[in-house]
Formats: sequence, C-alpha cells, structure tokens
Amino acid sequence: MTQAATLSPTPFGRVVTAMVTPFDASGAVDLSVAANLARHLVDQGSDGLLVCGTTGESPTLSWDEQLQLLQAVREAVGGNAKVLAGTGSNCTAEAVKATKEAAAAGADGALVVVPYYNKPPQEGLEAHFRAIAEAAPELPLMLYNIPGRTGCSIAPATVARLMDSPNVVSFKAASGTTEEVTALRLACGPQLAIYSGDDGLTLPMLAVGAVGVVSVGSHVAGPEIRAMIEAYLNGDGAFALALHDALIPLFKALFATTNPIPVKAALELNGWSVGAPRPPLCPLSDDMKRSLSNAMAALRQT
Repeated sequence: MTQAATLSPTPFGRVVTAMVTPFDASGAVDLSVAANLARHLVDQGSDGLLVCGTTGESPTLSWDEQLQLLQAVREAVGGNAKVLAGTGSNCTAEAVKATKEAAAAGADGALVVVPYYNKPPQEGLEAHFRAIAEAAPELPLMLYNIPGRTGCSIAPATVARLMDSPNVVSFKAASGTTEEVTALRLACGPQLAIYSGDDGLTLPMLAVGAVGVVSVGSHVAGPEIRAMIEAYLNGDGAFALALHDALIPLFKALFATTNPIPVKAALELNGWSVGAPRPPLCPLSDDMKRSLSNAMAALRQT
C-alpha cells in the first residue's frame, strides 16, 4: 500500500480573489472603490487578493496605476488578507522591475505569468522566472500558466528546476486540465502550492492536490466557494459536490465571454460601481447580462 500524500502549504490561503480594477466615469482608476471592494471581499471569505492580474485588466493599466492599486488595497486590508501583485510581462526586464517595486511596496507575493506572444522555449522561460526570483528573493512567487492567453506553456520539469529558488512557492494552474496538477505534484513534490486558475475546476483540482483557487467568481459568491473548499477538506464530499453543482451555472455565465467583462457586470448588478472595462474590451451584452442575473438569482435561492 502506498503512503498517504503529504499536504502542500497554503502560502496565500484557500480563496484568492483576482480583483477587478474599478474605473470611474472618466475611465480613471478609482482607488477608493478598489479599497472598499477589497475590504468587502475579505469579509466575504477571501483570504488573499490579487491586484493587477488578467481580471484586473493589467494589459491596459500603466505601471504607475498598478503600483497605486497595490498600495491602496494593501492599506485597505492591512493584515487581514495576503495581497499579491501581478508583475508579469513578456519582457524580462519589465517583470524584474515590477516585481522589485511590488516587494518594496509591501506586497505579500507576486503573480508572474508565462511570457506571452514571444513564445520562448523552456530554456528562455527558466531564465525569465529565475531572473525574477533572484531580483526579489524575499517575495514569494506564484507562477502562472495560462496557455490559452499566452500561447506558451511552462513544463512541470521547468517548474521543478526553478524550485531551487526558495521564493518559488506556488503555481496558478489555468491550462484547463486536472492533469496539469498531477504532473506538477509528481515533478515538484508537495512543496509547491498549486492553485486552480479556473473556478469551475476548483473541486476536481482539490481532489488531485490543489490547495485552493485564484477566483473570479468569489467577487459575487465568496461564501459559497469557501464553503465548498472547506466541506471538501473536512471530508464532506457530498456537500462540496452539491455546492460545486450549484455554482457551475454562475461560473458559466461569468465566462460566457472574455473575462473580466461579465464579472464587472455582475458587480454592477450587486450595486458596485466598478465601471466598464477599458477598450479594447467592452461592456456585457444585454442578453448575456440577463443570463448572468438569472444565474446569480438562482444561486441565492439554493
């Protein structure tokens, strides 16, 4: 008989919300709403917050705006939640600089995405992430693999080599498969904390060794997502599965078109003035908004 698997650490908690970036009527970043939303998300069950990730529209934010958002959210939640900054870039020098600045600004960690568009080979990916890790050795890093957006994927063997840097501690798995989690665990061992990067795959990924989720849905369903994770960890698989089933229609509505278009609409439906996405993204269509509203109402009734 094989021995029981060793549990991985949870450096950023179980539910990390990938925060939207609120904009005011003029299209400027609204730091006040961001601070209020951050406090609300923590109250609703998030023990980690990610600013300036994909959901935060990082491609259309300046580096100055990103640093201001990090500082505002960090100040808003104090020590009540871990705050990560999205510092990735397809330019290694830019990613190094942004990660250093995030560390200096008091971030608890940094999310660093696989470089996009230029499609480096594994040797280039290893050198890229190693440079970032060495530039801010005191800052825990979450590597982020999302080949559907970047056009490039980091191999588990490459991640394993990077783990000789002590601040490479976690991984956001967003390839859309549970197999990625298993491959990472086999290559890297339990020292690597793997987070689901897909709300709908959170429960299956927990079953194969993930420790939590970097979530979009937790903007509007934080308590339910946290309850699902805790039920699974406490051995109540039936209740966890029931919550998973109840959440799936919402998750489908939240990803019916490009993220973060639907989740910003969902927040507006809940009374949060977060503004429309910046171009080239656009507001949610009326038909999709009706479907989203129905999914949110159905979850409240379960």
